Amino acid sequence: MTVILDAVADMALKHVETPLADNTPILRAHPQRYIDHLEASLPQAGNLQLDPDTHLSPGSLKAARRAVGGIVKAVDIVLDGEVDNALVAMRPPGHHAERERSMGFCLFGTVAIAALHALEARGLARVAIVDFDVHHGNGTQNILWNEPRIRFFSSHEMPLYPGTGAADEVGAHGQITNLPLPAGSTGALYREKLEAEILPALDEFKPELMLLSAGFDAHIDDPLANLAWTDEDFTYVTTRLCEAAKKHCCGRLVSALEGGYNLSTLGRLVRAHIETMQEQCG
Repeated sequence: MTVILDAVADMALKHVETPLADNTPILRAHPQRYIDHLEASLPQAGNLQLDPDTHLSPGSLKAARRAVGGIVKAVDIVLDGEVDNALVAMRPPGHHAERERSMGFCLFGTVAIAALHALEARGLARVAIVDFDVHHGNGTQNILWNEPRIRFFSSHEMPLYPGTGAADEVGAHGQITNLPLPAGSTGALYREKLEAEILPALDEFKPELMLLSAGFDAHIDDPLANLAWTDEDFTYVTTRLCEAAKKHCCGRLVSALEGGYNLSTLGRLVRAHIETMQEQCG
């Protein structure tokens, strides 16, 4: 997180200390046996490999609980009107964690948990999630497959890890939209899909809160994938989604950091993302 804190050090931001989440919000997305499994697997020293990409160290669950606590707190302060919008700069990320399976550096489905918190604890009726990480949000999809009150959109390079996210994966109620993008494609293709598919669907759904799974690994300089987005593409996407949030839910938007593996690029893009949210969602 140092690169992000350095990038925004001179900005006028409200920094909020995030609490450690207890099991209450987590259990809306994951069963107790999964939490028990992670706790039992936690090493006293060193690390334990859960899958090819995901390891546990002694502090991993504390970090994951703080990520959940952070996004739940962000939803609460946005819904309470304390701030117009929020970014949760969290590690570990969350969108690959399935209901009973850790994957892709992710332990808990943080954005899915936030959406369910907004429904169950805050009484909202409709929440939208837009995931523009370069990898498919398979965990968010898995957790929310049967949830008609949450509209989930994922754009992602395909074929690529984790191998899910085909256009015909639409959820039990047709509430999931997957937008696979071919390797090498630029942000222009996503802009077309955003305008033709995501924004009209948001107009129809009329969310009361918007959540972003903000991955910055579709950038041309990111080493983990093969899309060719530019800085301007991310600003365009943020602008248009903020406009949708202002149109449908009084600008209430919470963004959560997912991927981004070129550190110099990540700091610059996150700063621009926050600046755009301040300008467009406020």
